[in-house]
Amino acid sequence: MNFNAPEFALFFPVVLLVYAALFKRERPRELWLLAASYFFYMSWNWKYAGLLLLSTAIDFLLGQRLHDAHDPAQRKRLATLSVVVNFGLLGVFKYFNFFLDVTRDTLQLFGRELPFQPLDVLLPVGISFYTFQSLSYTIDIYRREIAPEKDFARFALFVSFFPQLVAGPIVRAVDFLPQLHGERRISSEDFREGLFRVFRGLFKKVVLADLLANFGVDAVFASPSSYSSLDLYLALCGYAFQIYNDFSGYSDVAIGASRMMGFKFPENFNRPYLAQNVREFWTRWHISLSTWLRDYLYIPLGGNRGAKGRTSFNLMATMLLGGLWHGAAMNFVLWGAYHGALLMFARSADRHSREQVGAGLLLWRRLVCFHVVLGGWLLFRVTSLEHLGEYVQGFARLSAGTQLSAGYFGALALALVAHFSSQAQIERFGQRIAALPAPLQGALYASLVLVFCALTLQAP
Repeated sequence: MNFNAPEFALFFPVVLLVYAALFKRERPRELWLLAASYFFYMSWNWKYAGLLLLSTAIDFLLGQRLHDAHDPAQRKRLATLSVVVNFGLLGVFKYFNFFLDVTRDTLQLFGRELPFQPLDVLLPVGISFYTFQSLSYTIDIYRREIAPEKDFARFALFVSFFPQLVAGPIVRAVDFLPQLHGERRISSEDFREGLFRVFRGLFKKVVLADLLANFGVDAVFASPSSYSSLDLYLALCGYAFQIYNDFSGYSDVAIGASRMMGFKFPENFNRPYLAQNVREFWTRWHISLSTWLRDYLYIPLGGNRGAKGRTSFNLMATMLLGGLWHGAAMNFVLWGAYHGALLMFARSADRHSREQVGAGLLLWRRLVCFHVVLGGWLLFRVTSLEHLGEYVQGFARLSAGTQLSAGYFGALALALVAHFSSQAQIERFGQRIAALPAPLQGALYASLVLVFCALTLQAP
């Protein structure tokens, strides 16, 4: 079940109604959210709920053991076991076949064959998110930054909470678990702002991201040789805003739905195409992932504390893992390597980017950074090196003219306005909607649900 699926338009109101009825009874409401979260996950494939439960149980038990252990060697073994189990499950279900294919292709260059067959398994939805989330819990206990959760149901709810289970943001235990303890309050402001955030996210996903894909991006990437260089460029720009609205739209729905139930999650995107350099881009793009990689990989590797060569290695290793986290394919590896190289070369120049500059230079820096990031999105979107070569050859033709429809240009223009509107402007718009009479608000949101469902059902 996706947020933009018509089923979610039925599922979420039911969850809210029962949650409201149980609101003053702490244990029942938590068990209801846990049951709803597992139902949400099982709607994709019920068999993989066992994998989610297994990962949850292992880290719950290891967290308790880590807290009770005092011998440094034993604590290190327990933390290592958590890392091995979590990345082992992730590796088997998400990366085994990818590395098997890479190894087979490499051996074939030397005339050798690999006597192993790919695993016939589905990729469990959300496994990258809940693995990183659960793993951060045991690592934080190992570092003695948090105490373990003593209630298994609450910990299971932290791992499986349905708004952010399959698409993020990656919420850490230190941010979520304390919200399960003590008295819960939901103000009318929380509910209104959360509801507006949900519809804002659906608008990003269903209207902006999907229309950009359907009106031009998918067709151009499917056959780059059939389009002019200008169209290739416009489609690549469109893809940059498509993937932003896709990812950030899901995060907005997650943050908004959670707030309607009284939970507050950290922001995950902050208008990334306003960045002046690649380092700033990564403070604005998928913030929960970039900070996770920083805190649990880059800094433990040594961060920027060592020699220049060691720092470069740490950056590249971190970004390669970040690329692989998005998917088990070579294009994601290349995308991670591309950003790793950019961060390596940009470190010395970052101090100049933070200086106060005039409007003209600020605009120039943002344009340059956007186009540098655009090169990464090309690597992210293509499906093979041959596909990449075809796209690059299309650029080299330097041909003009366009086959893209007016609908595509309208969707792209709307995406630009939405992205570059300030947070204050968006909040004022939300306040105007909140000021409408309740029946009118209800009619407006109900109409939007019908529009979103119609667009989703008509999508190819």
